[in-house]
Amino acid sequence: MEITRETLISEILENCPEAMPAFQQIGMHCMGCALASGESLEQACAAHGIDPDEFLVSLKEYLETL
Repeated sequence: MEITRETLISEILENCPEAMPAFQQIGMHCMGCALASGESLEQACAAHGIDPDEFLVSLKEYLETL
């Protein structure tokens, strides 16, 4: 799956549930909350004070190691 800044968090976790630890590591522990289902990666990062481009790189690197 291609993950971009616009990809919804729910889509990422539905297609790559193994990505959950990467989100939890940066403080996104509410992956099951109502907002997460409609938030893009960029929106979630903004809400948590994380640079979306940096997180996207680290998320992709993390997924490649699995």
